Amino acid sequence: MSDSESGFTPNEMMTIAASRALKNDDVCFVGIGAPSAACNVARLTHAPDITLIYESGTIGTAPQVLPLSIGDGELCDTAVTTVSVPEMFRYWLQGGRISIGFLGAAQLDKFGNINTTVIGGYPHPKTRLPGGGGAPEIATSSKEIYITMAQSKRGMVETIDFFTSFGHGEGGDHRKRLGIETAGPTLLITDLAIWKPDPVTKEFTVVSLHPGVSRAEVQATCGWTVKFTDALEETPAPTALELKTLRDLQARTKAAHAGTGKGKAA
Repeated sequence: MSDSESGFTPNEMMTIAASRALKNDDVCFVGIGAPSAACNVARLTHAPDITLIYESGTIGTAPQVLPLSIGDGELCDTAVTTVSVPEMFRYWLQGGRISIGFLGAAQLDKFGNINTTVIGGYPHPKTRLPGGGGAPEIATSSKEIYITMAQSKRGMVETIDFFTSFGHGEGGDHRKRLGIETAGPTLLITDLAIWKPDPVTKEFTVVSLHPGVSRAEVQATCGWTVKFTDALEETPAPTALELKTLRDLQARTKAAHAGTGKGKAA
């Protein structure tokens, strides 16, 4: 088998690109869904010693299947320890012990501000979303924030409908002016590209296109005028190991949630 397999989906590319951003010594506060998949692929490949923390208080989790929610028993069963939610937020998160907060978004603007509350006006929304949970605190107290989401004009918008989690606000030094000392969003990984904030304006800028993706495709699925770095790169395609790890994890998860009893790794 070659180093890279030619057949992979945009979502697989997104998850694997996101996983590569994590380091072995990271302490990562993990969101459910795409962030959880990326973090666990990292743990199962190049970052076996990464510390994964979920909002329910589980520390050092090593799930064999992806959790359905922060209350999934798989997280507690595989954790090094489980602490109370107040301890999780006050001691671990607000105490500055989290290196990476990994979040998803229903809506995102170009400065990394996140909406997970409502689509439309708050009093009478078109859609009511799950809400912020711990994300607002994660966004301000983690040393850095990584965001992952599939691109669409509905999701990546000029102005979010509700301000759930603070990114870079109005851009520039807005975080610092509000007394927020953490770095905020430093990386956005979508199914088409990798983005990083401009050092001065803090507007997300495309630094790498995934294999086979054009600038036009990125712009067509984004609600603001996209900026591209002058030194635009191509994201390395997934390796055979990365794809196998992700697909095996997804297969175990599907089997476990279907109740077949075949979800656990041997």
